[in-house]
This record gives sequence, C-alpha cells and structure tokens, in this order.
Amino acid sequence: MSGRRVVVFPSVAELGSTLAQLVSSRAEKALSTGASFSLGLSGGSLVSILSKELPAVPNLDCSRWLIGFCDERLVPFTDPESTYGLYKNQLFGKIIIPEERILAIDPSLPVQECADDYAGKLSKAFNTEQIPVFDMLLLGIGPDGHTCSLFPDHPLLQCSMYPTYYRILQRTVAPISDSPKPPPQRVTMTLPTVNAARCVVFVSTGGSKAPVLKQVLEGGEGPALPAALVAPRQGELFWLVDEPAAASLTSQVERPGPGAKL
Repeated sequence: MSGRRVVVFPSVAELGSTLAQLVSSRAEKALSTGASFSLGLSGGSLVSILSKELPAVPNLDCSRWLIGFCDERLVPFTDPESTYGLYKNQLFGKIIIPEERILAIDPSLPVQECADDYAGKLSKAFNTEQIPVFDMLLLGIGPDGHTCSLFPDHPLLQCSMYPTYYRILQRTVAPISDSPKPPPQRVTMTLPTVNAARCVVFVSTGGSKAPVLKQVLEGGEGPALPAALVAPRQGELFWLVDEPAAASLTSQVERPGPGAKL
C-alpha cells in the first residue's frame, strides 16, 4: 500500500467535485495502458454525490468503463433499497456506459446462487479465475464501522475463529443472509477483493460519522472495525471527509485548497 491519505473538505460540494476529478484522473490513467477502467460503486450518499458531480466533468468518456458493485441488497431493481436501481435512475442516464459493461446481480436468485452468479459475471468480465483487481473502489462507512456489507463481528471477518468460512473468504463475493441492517439478504465483496484494488476511496460526511471515523482512523478499544481492515496490498487508500465528519480527529490530515487535485 502506498500510504493512507485523509483529506478534509469544508463542504460536501467541494468533496464531491474533488472525488469526481479523482475518478476521472484514475480512469484516464487506466485507459492509457489498458482496455478498460473498472470501478466498483457503493450506495448511500455516494449515489447523490456522483450523480451530481460526475456528469459535470468536462469531456468525460465512460464508454470503456466497467462498473461493478461493492455490495448489493437482494431486492428488485425497482426497490428504493437497490443500489443498482438508484444509480440507474440518477446517474447512468447522464453518462453513457454500455449496458453490458454494468455488472449487476440477478435479484431473482436465492442469495447463495446470486453470489455465485455475480462472481461468475466478474470472473468473465475480468477474464480471470482469481480475485479480480479493480482499478478503483468507492466505499462508504456506516455508524457501526461496516463497509460494503461487512458488518462488525460477522464470521466473514473471523476466519481464524470460524475455519469453515476460510473458503468463502478466498472468494470474490460472498452471500449475506443475516445482515443486522435491513434488508437482511445481500451480496458483498470480500475483504481480499477490496484489498486487491489499485485504489480504494472512502467517502464519509456529516457529524454523525465523527465518532466511528475517529475509531477507524485512530484506533480504539476492542477488535478493529471492518472499515479499518481495508488496506490495499499494492494500491492507494484515500479517505475523503467533510469537516463535520473530521471533527474528532487529532491525527494529521490534508486540507487542500479550492480546485486541488489528488
């Protein structure tokens, strides 16, 4: 890992603009040496931020982007809980990405079959039987420290205590049937998949995230929270946060000026 960068912005608007430029620059870098730019999306506030800021990037060409989802709820695409459905309604109509380059789950399948099917789609798209390496993953963090659909104390994070889960942990994605946050059934990237990415960007905004952000970034009592376990093996790690979310941090952070690029 090239080192964690914690970058604080005065407002969500300035954070969003910088995030869009960061995505654009990493896409340009990937496309300069390869055939595509692979981007993993998450839900929450990222949907509205990206839907506003990405279409505003001048001359953005998304025709060779490959879109995946860091996690997804097992609900119909018309359900407001569907991450794919939200992006389809708010973003995909504004930036032109070929439909076949957007990899979504099949919500009609049972959760285990859904995870297997989605892993197969990723394997085919990346042309590998190994864990795929995304160019960029965009992640959020919950008040409990979860990211993707990896929740605190879940067996997926405890392979040493639950050896039967070791095989699952080596997979690209895993089924979740007991999420503490509804809806209970989900498909999520595993930590090895997240940590294989070339660039991981967390986005966290609002004062309600200040306590968990401090615990994740500066440590605390008890086991490490899921978001704290994200450490790309050979990639970049960014935390883009606004001032309210950063209010409790005492460690060194970056505060770039207006229009700065990462």
